[in-house]
Amino acid sequence: QVQPVESGGGSVQAGGSLRLSCAPSGHTLTRYAVAWFRQAPGKEREFVAAFSWTDGPTYYADSVKGRFTISRVNANNTAYLQMNDLKPEDTAVYYCCLDKYPSAVVAGTGSWGRGTQVTVSS
Repeated sequence: QVQPVESGGGSVQAGGSLRLSCAPSGHTLTRYAVAWFRQAPGKEREFVAAFSWTDGPTYYADSVKGRFTISRVNANNTAYLQMNDLKPEDTAVYYCCLDKYPSAVVAGTGSWGRGTQVTVSS
């Protein structure tokens, strides 16, 4: 079973940027659809962004549209979540979810990484 490994979290001030990475340990990323979710303290995990195949459509939560960009670089075997204009309400643990089926990652029923913390201060 594929095991996503996230990295790139950290602490930034509001308006700043971070780029999160997700790599499928021991697997080839082009075989998987990718989704990012996040979970803030005391809240349920929520969908952030996703795409299906290399040149497939991308999907975003309304709260991040225009600020976040999901992408992949096949040569690096890595998926990314570029986060710009960060807000304090973006503070959460961010998780990568992988599955061969796009419907599974959007539903959050694929394989999960351990998450990476993003903290945005005002």
